[in-house]
Amino acid sequence: QVQLLESGGGLVQAGGSLRLSCAASGRTFSSYAICWFRQAPGKEREFVAGIRWSGSSTYYADSVKGRFTISRDNAENTGYLQMNSLKPEDTAVYYCALNSWGVQLAPRGYDYWGQGTQVTVSS
Repeated sequence: QVQLLESGGGLVQAGGSLRLSCAASGRTFSSYAICWFRQAPGKEREFVAGIRWSGSSTYYADSVKGRFTISRDNAENTGYLQMNSLKPEDTAVYYCALNSWGVQLAPRGYDYWGQGTQVTVSS
């Protein structure tokens, strides 16, 4: 069993930055792909970024490409999402998730989910 705990969310002005963390318990963290999803009120949960278990490949939604960076530290059992040049449309609850099958764009079939952290970007 793996438990995920996100942190780092908050209120920031447009153009600002936040760094989200996803801390995992358990010994098998390094065998999972890590992905970040977000869900705004009234909208479906959408893929933001993903990184393979080795960190060798990363994937981004077009809406965040060039602004967000996903990374991981397997020694620390932690994943990160660095968010720069934030826009009001980035406002959402951000979730991290682990998938033993790799990075998948649909929010289905993931092994573990965190509880989410709120990101609010003011204009």
